[in-house]
Amino acid sequence: MKTMLLQLWLITCLSILPSCKKEELSFSGGDIQIEVKTGQHWLHDFPLFLGINKKNPPQFAIWIEDTNGHYISTVFATYKIAAEAWQANGGNRRKESLPHWCHPRGVVYPDGLMLPTKTEPLTDGITGATPKEDKTIQITPLGLGKPFVVKAEFNHSTDFNAAFPEGAKPSDWNYSGGDKGSGQPAVVYAATVDTDTKVINLELLGHSSPDGSDGAIYSNLNQLTTATTIVKNITITIK
Repeated sequence: MKTMLLQLWLITCLSILPSCKKEELSFSGGDIQIEVKTGQHWLHDFPLFLGINKKNPPQFAIWIEDTNGHYISTVFATYKIAAEAWQANGGNRRKESLPHWCHPRGVVYPDGLMLPTKTEPLTDGITGATPKEDKTIQITPLGLGKPFVVKAEFNHSTDFNAAFPEGAKPSDWNYSGGDKGSGQPAVVYAATVDTDTKVINLELLGHSSPDGSDGAIYSNLNQLTTATTIVKNITITIK
């Protein structure tokens, strides 16, 4: 499949996160390549009108944390989530889309939500259109100490199933944004990169809050179906 390369530069963790000073700054050379392989349900039928569907890829974000769970920097975020560029969502800001990424970032926007807006989008250098095929992201971490954690969160709109139905009400445990919401909640992957890492796969940890009300990870995946096969695998390679 065609692979797209995006060169990104991360701000040093010393300037963003004081706690990183406790970690040895041992990663002084070489790039990190993050390869996302699409799964069986990478493309999802999003309903438009009159029974017409559009094949949509998921929205996702990839970011770096320290080993204590403190957010350091976003590596990549899809344009729709990064600039409030949703289509046919009836004004729904989709707070349930990627809550495990939003909450650690800790940025609260004027409407009280934690998603970037049209007027306050993410920096262009770390955003891009959602790929319809495999994607490779290459980063050069300047002054980033090891170990660190790479996380990725993926979500489809209207990916309903029996456990997360379209008709769930806001007071229900499985409410996920209504008829234009997520359906199944976002899935979260992670891997820890240390001084010995050459190649490592991110592991599926669980899913995010269905309604986006918190940033926790819920480990029970028994009620998810297509959401667990959005991604085939995510591989980190140290160059």
